[in-house]
Order: sequence, then structure tokens, then C-alpha cells
Amino acid sequence: MKGEGSQLQHNLFGKPLIQEHAGFITDLDSAKTHRSLHSPPVSVIIPAFNEEKNVANVLSGTITVMDQLNLPYEIIFVDDGSTDKTGLIASSFKVNVLTNKENSGKGYSLKKALQHASGDIIVTIDSDGEHKPKEIAPLLEAVCNGVDVAAGSRFLNNQTAVTTKLNQIGNHFFNLAIMSLTGKHVTDSQTGFRAIKREVLEKLNLQSDGYEIETEITVKSLRGGFAFKELPITVERRKFGASKLKLIHDSKKIFEAILTTSFARQK
Repeated sequence: MKGEGSQLQHNLFGKPLIQEHAGFITDLDSAKTHRSLHSPPVSVIIPAFNEEKNVANVLSGTITVMDQLNLPYEIIFVDDGSTDKTGLIASSFKVNVLTNKENSGKGYSLKKALQHASGDIIVTIDSDGEHKPKEIAPLLEAVCNGVDVAAGSRFLNNQTAVTTKLNQIGNHFFNLAIMSLTGKHVTDSQTGFRAIKREVLEKLNLQSDGYEIETEITVKSLRGGFAFKELPITVERRKFGASKLKLIHDSKKIFEAILTTSFARQK
């Protein structure tokens, strides 16, 4: 795991280290001098399907940010059955590349990566270039300061210009459905940019194989009583390629996930 200049002796989530780590550094310039002795290992998971024109920028940006933060980390890249050069390009970086024989879905890829991840904190970031790797830092800060699930929201910054009107309507509808069924308010239930404690993620018992995995994580986190916090993120429209989201099919799956997870018996 990168960044492990010294052996981790403690878990950050123990009380003494939470207090000791209250000044977690988010400024990337200052982070260069930050030591990793009491920092938890972080696993960054990046699922991708046919993103050959975006992969290099996403990986190089993520590696740069994580190196500057000077935290023990690993990057797990999942090539979800791509038919282009996505996997080949990812393999040219010093990351752990997992390959699905066929396109199996975002949820399937995330669950597969989690089985291979060793981090105490799991970060998920999309491979289309819309998320800015530098914003991993505030998500990690939130988790290190006691939040269980730190979710990046595209809408806390009122960034309607970077999403289509249809996307805004759909997201608003799903958010309202979640609020009416759980009593909890969220602004971006479909975000793919998160930092979450591994122990919490494992308790969610995720089942979804497709894009609805994002909804499942959100609803189960809210219903489970975990400390959930949204943070504003800035996003850019993808520069290359097109979204893999199938509007009617995936919207139906997302709504089904909201209903299923909202009414499921909690263990």
C-alpha cells in the first residue's frame, strides 16, 4: 500500500487518535509535510466501462492527490468488461486492476473491489472525469472527524448548469421519495463520490449490481442510523465519451432500490 513509510500501529477510529487527528490536513500544499503514522489506510475504488479517453487523467489526478496527502493508500481500478483500451491504459499505472470478463454493472464492480480492498476508509470516485480528485481530501477529513459516510453532492453548490434538466428532475424525484420513506433529507442520492468507513460499508450488506448501488448505499446508511453528511463538490461535464446510464431501465432500478431498501427489515 502506497504511503506506508512507517507501520500503522493504531486505528484512527479509536478515541485517542480521533482527538489527536482533529487537525487533519486538507490543504494539499500543507499535506506534503503531514506524517501518516496515525492515518488509516485508504482504498480508492474506481469502476470503469469503456472510458479509454478519461482513464489516464482520472488515475493520474487521483494518484497525485493521494501522494500529496501523504496517507497510506491503494487504488483499485475495476475494468467492467470494457471493449476499448480502458483496462490496458489503467494497467500502465501503479494501481491494482481488476477485470470483469463481461460488463456486469457498477454495483457488481464496487462489491468486487471491496472484497480486495484493505483500507479502513473506502473512497469511490467515477471514471468519467466529472469528479475532481482534489475533493477527496474534505471527504476524508469528514470521516476522520467522526462521520461514517461523507457523500459529495453536486447540488449543494447549486450546480444545475453541469447536469441536464432531466437529470435534475430525476434526482429531485428520487430525493423526495427517499425523504418521504425515511424521513431523512438528501440533495444528491445518486452521487458516486464518497468516503465511507469500511466497517460501515460491510454492515450495509450491499446487493445491487447496477447504478442503483448508489441509492442502496444512501438509503441503507440513512436507515441504519450512521452519521451521514453531504459535502459540496464541483463537477465538470465529461469531455469524452457518453454516459452509460440507460435512462428508463436504470431509473426503474433506482426507484425499485429505494422501495426495497426503505421497507427491508433492518438486521
